[in-house]
Amino acid sequence: MRVLGPLEVWRDDRRESLGGVKQRSLLAHLALHVNTGVSLDQLVEALWPVSRPRSVVQNVRTYVWQLRHLLDERLRTHGTGYVLELTAPELDISLFDSLVADARQRPDAALELLRQAESLWRGRPLEDLPDHDAWTPAIARLDEARLGATEQRLALQVSAGECATAIPELRALLDSHPYRESVCGQLVLALQQDNRRAEALQVYADMRARLADELGLEPGPALREAQLAVLRDESGPAPVRQLPPSVSDFCGRATETGLLVAALRRGSVSAPVAGVTGPPGVGKSTLAIRVAHQVSDHFPDGQLHVDLGGTAEHPREVSEVLTELLHALGVTGAALPSQTTARAALYRSRLAGRRVLVVLDDAASVSQVVPLLPADAGCAVLVTSRRRLSELPGALQVELQPFAPEEAAELLAGIAGADRVSAQPDEAAAIAAACGHLPLAIRVAGARLAGRGGWSMQVLRERLVDESTRLRELSSGELAVRASFDLSVRQLSEPEFQAFVRLALLGPHDFPGWVVETLLDSPGTEHLVDGLVDAHLLESCGADGIGQPRYRLHDLLRCHALDLASSSDGLERTLRAWLWLAVTAARRLPVTFGTTIASADPVRAPEHLLAEPVAWFEAERRTLCGAVDIAAAAGLDEVAWQLAAACVPFFDLHSHYEDWARTHARALQCVRAAGNRAGEAALLRGLSQVHIYRDEFAEAEQGMLAAQELYRSVGDERGEGTAVAGIGVVYRLRAEYERSLEFYVEALRLLESADDLHSVAHVRASIGGVHGSLGNLDEAREWLTNARQLAADLGDAHREALVLVRLSALYRSTGEHAEELASARRAVTILMDLTDERCTAFAQVELAEALISNGHPQEAHDLVQQALDTYRRTGNREGEPAALRTLARAADSANQLLLPYFQPR
Repeated sequence: MRVLGPLEVWRDDRRESLGGVKQRSLLAHLALHVNTGVSLDQLVEALWPVSRPRSVVQNVRTYVWQLRHLLDERLRTHGTGYVLELTAPELDISLFDSLVADARQRPDAALELLRQAESLWRGRPLEDLPDHDAWTPAIARLDEARLGATEQRLALQVSAGECATAIPELRALLDSHPYRESVCGQLVLALQQDNRRAEALQVYADMRARLADELGLEPGPALREAQLAVLRDESGPAPVRQLPPSVSDFCGRATETGLLVAALRRGSVSAPVAGVTGPPGVGKSTLAIRVAHQVSDHFPDGQLHVDLGGTAEHPREVSEVLTELLHALGVTGAALPSQTTARAALYRSRLAGRRVLVVLDDAASVSQVVPLLPADAGCAVLVTSRRRLSELPGALQVELQPFAPEEAAELLAGIAGADRVSAQPDEAAAIAAACGHLPLAIRVAGARLAGRGGWSMQVLRERLVDESTRLRELSSGELAVRASFDLSVRQLSEPEFQAFVRLALLGPHDFPGWVVETLLDSPGTEHLVDGLVDAHLLESCGADGIGQPRYRLHDLLRCHALDLASSSDGLERTLRAWLWLAVTAARRLPVTFGTTIASADPVRAPEHLLAEPVAWFEAERRTLCGAVDIAAAAGLDEVAWQLAAACVPFFDLHSHYEDWARTHARALQCVRAAGNRAGEAALLRGLSQVHIYRDEFAEAEQGMLAAQELYRSVGDERGEGTAVAGIGVVYRLRAEYERSLEFYVEALRLLESADDLHSVAHVRASIGGVHGSLGNLDEAREWLTNARQLAADLGDAHREALVLVRLSALYRSTGEHAEELASARRAVTILMDLTDERCTAFAQVELAEALISNGHPQEAHDLVQQALDTYRRTGNREGEPAALRTLARAADSANQLLLPYFQPR
């Protein structure tokens, strides 16, 4: 399809008929917006801007229908409008843009590519169709693109010595665009190179007079530079080429490269600016140099490169940098102004009218960069910095992250050897992971392997396992990860430095910003995390489920910070803040039988976050588990076991059995080493409860017995009572009801003596349940009714719901099916409101039994399936068999209801 001239569509070397003017105009409008959806309203407005027939919508649809016979699937419906889908070779506009873009990428073939692009033009775009105001912006863009391509082609001809051929075209172009200084400048240079100096100076004089007389302007710097070149008998200013070489093993970063290339090549009213920021060692400078080389053809007047020393102890002064840049641009001696502002102005003047790329590497701040920005739209700036440059006006910001695993493997293979990496891919992946997928660290690791051919991948992987020595291993020659990190760290203020090293004490987990205040014991210091984030020494992880921002340290930065930490001051204070929050949140959850929630001392911590305690636990779950590990590793046995225990109500509510077991096992090692018998008893009791949920009765009984002895040895009647009750649970689940009853009665005595009424209500309900299993229905009713009343008096809705479940089973055995259904429904409602997954599933099974009793087997089937899904997802082996039995009864009951419909009549 051809638009750059009369509108034409060709098929098999045959020009197709496109119908009347309106139909052709519709096609033209779609072509000018190729591969973009155009609404029906836009088409109507473009084709009938003033008045339109009543049948306008039908007319458009008719035109589209007729064009589809010609264009096949290329013309498609798009929402309420249409889209014309064409590839670059199928539309001359797109092919022209593609050839011009290729010319920028391939300097060696640029001249021929530009000639091909210009040959696509056959006249004014759509010259056989009436003008439409809606087309004006698109056609103006095409005209400007054509003029730019012609200028670029003529400039290449002049630089290639084809002046005699270029001069007539330049004269004609200047006649058509009499105020275009860039064309005039090229003509002046072409005439000078063709030894026609007098003509060159006359062309300049004519342009100067025209600008002065008609516009009241003086020629710009580029045109004046061309005149001076003639006067000095020079061919023009030699381009400055200061880019360092690009690394040969560059890999990855395809998306970031594409964004930067597009940003630097885009036209605008001012010089495009792009920034590359990220943590130390992430490859900012490497990417910037790579991109600069890729776009260098777009900046034929040169590429400037300067190191701003942003990570040095004293970043470079702007005045000093301007001196270096002006020297590169030919300004020396007395011509160099003494004032910084004057140097900046001269720098901008020297770049005016020229197409130069300026690469500013390792910027310390925006204030260091702004005076170095050119004003001319033909130039562009690429900045790298370890700090965020969010205040840089109008800049594209590309923030680099560590490599993806596949990119890390590719870089490691490029340095250490592809055969070596492919032979041991798992070891290579482990090395990359130990490097945190940080390009610098991977480069160092690859260099170590490359220099040690006798090493297997496993040798280096094992050396990188130990975090305390990892940074020492990541050093090879002049490459050292630790040295790169030091450059960033020494830019921090003292409070930021203290926050950085103390945050590393919190381990590899993410954390909320408020912890800085407790680590430093200084209110109002949470803002320090913003400085660390801006310095890319701390990573922002977004907001958690309760809306608080969360952060984490990259693993290698954390190792470095730990090396710098002189003490663990603030760690215990922060762990106790987490403990206080966890204890406070746990007390707002349903009471979990057998759990010991310590009384934590109030500390500075954001209690307002606990408005939704379940949501807070969800947000902090991983961090709390990590805090138990940190407390245990630091020998803080009291904090470790109390924190693990405080999480139990939440773990129990949402069936996080793995977290429950792991935190208790880790804390148990610590309390045993410290001889903390009370903590050991509480943790053994908690671990035993997990064994019960997993149907591991032997382990549960052993743990409960050990907990009982420990509680007895420290004189904790309440704890001993919960352990004895746990043994009763084990015997009840084994169906040894008489033996179970003995333990429950003993547990009740201990708990009543300890005045733990919540636990008393629980054990009374358990005793009632055992009586029900033994067939002692009157005793069961008495115990359960008493337990429900006590729970209600205590305001313990969770306990009341569990008693209602047992009462429902009792009512079923006595034939009181209405009461059975009412009790079960009430229990499910309460437990669902409390978001207790495990107990809700338990109550759902009981409700399903009640529904079967009341003649609703299908509803029962659906409900028990939900419970079964919960049991399987959470690994609750205790509940699954009962759910399966109820599911089978629901199916049998449903079949019995259907049977009469299939009996012969």
